[in-house]
Amino acid sequence: MIPIYKNPKASEWSTILKRPTQSYANIETDAKTIFNEVYAERDKAILKYAKRFDHYQNTFFNVSNQEMDVAIDKVSDELKNAIQDAFQTIYKFHKAQSHFNSPKIETKKGVFCWQKKKPIQKVGLYIPGGSAPLFSTVLMLAIPAKIAKCHEIILCTPPSKNGEIHPAILYTAQLCGITQIFKVGGIQAIAGMTFGTESIPKVYKIFGPGNQYVTIAKQIATTYGVAIDMPAGPSELLIYADKTCIPEFVAADLLSQAEHGEDSQVILVAREMETILQVNTALGDQIKNIPRQAIAEKAIANSKCILMKNIESAFNLINSYAPEHLIIATNQAETLSEKVVNAGSVFLGNLTPESAGDYASGTNHTLPTNAYAKQYSGVNLDAFMKTITYQTLDENGVNSIGSTVEIMAETEGLTAHKNAMTLRLKSLNL
Repeated sequence: MIPIYKNPKASEWSTILKRPTQSYANIETDAKTIFNEVYAERDKAILKYAKRFDHYQNTFFNVSNQEMDVAIDKVSDELKNAIQDAFQTIYKFHKAQSHFNSPKIETKKGVFCWQKKKPIQKVGLYIPGGSAPLFSTVLMLAIPAKIAKCHEIILCTPPSKNGEIHPAILYTAQLCGITQIFKVGGIQAIAGMTFGTESIPKVYKIFGPGNQYVTIAKQIATTYGVAIDMPAGPSELLIYADKTCIPEFVAADLLSQAEHGEDSQVILVAREMETILQVNTALGDQIKNIPRQAIAEKAIANSKCILMKNIESAFNLINSYAPEHLIIATNQAETLSEKVVNAGSVFLGNLTPESAGDYASGTNHTLPTNAYAKQYSGVNLDAFMKTITYQTLDENGVNSIGSTVEIMAETEGLTAHKNAMTLRLKSLNL
């Protein structure tokens, strides 16, 4: 049973809602050591740590065309059809985000400004392997990267102990047109993409979820001039439910996130104690029947049920927590969604499970965790692009803003700035 908190004061929220995050102090020291070795020794260091952490014994880590062919043959037609179906919805949603250029705006007579979006030329995609090989994340990252027309897209994912990558990951990568795939995981993968090695290209931005080691490695990568999508951590879900919810659905949604990992967190916020008790009962029945029961039980230990006295206080708490995933399980979900300020992705109504967004609704499942939804967006097409601004002045433009530039530059003590405009004004008004 998930612990229940009744009408906590706002001053208690931060304590109650504390994430089960671990200290990064020791991890950071080890991660920096690995980064330094990869910088100095390139592939040699990658192989050293691949053997240590992934038990990978080969002397190369590129995925060959033959490996791709073998993997594709291993994927069932049923799974191929499902992946292709998800591909279509995700592509459609992200393609609709294509607004590459803004209109040219005349900000003052003769002064024209506009923007153009350009792809980030080199991007790296990190795909977790381990106990849950996230081939769905290949779709979420590779599709917008391709739509954005990034010039170079590489993919790193940890191999199994026998040096293989899950066939579904390779099939999905092939479907998305990703050809540079490396059997490298963890900190060493992020370091490899940060510096570049004899085999792994250096990238300008790194995308993808991962465990605490990958998370801290991505943060270290930013100190070397490489951008990241966001500092993502353990998965989390908050559900707001009232008496119009279907308790069995709510319980299933809570378990769907709890099974991600022992450090995942799920939270139920409700208006009625009866709802909380019904959900807890359904959860107790369902948890016995999932293969990852032991993992889910440990995640449930990090979780909370919170009874709130009214809608306003409930959504103030929700926005304070800023969940990665938010389900509004009521018959007024769309109306209540207007109260959401901080969340990664929102799922409305009793028929919309979070797993729909994880796989096939079309939205992206790479989302900010650990309250980063207060300042970060989830991955979208814009994440793979950068915006360049342009401006041009004609004779009217120089005369329109020339004196304004002169006065402001002179006041800031930047005489050369002033002179750059003064010379143009004089040339036009001789």
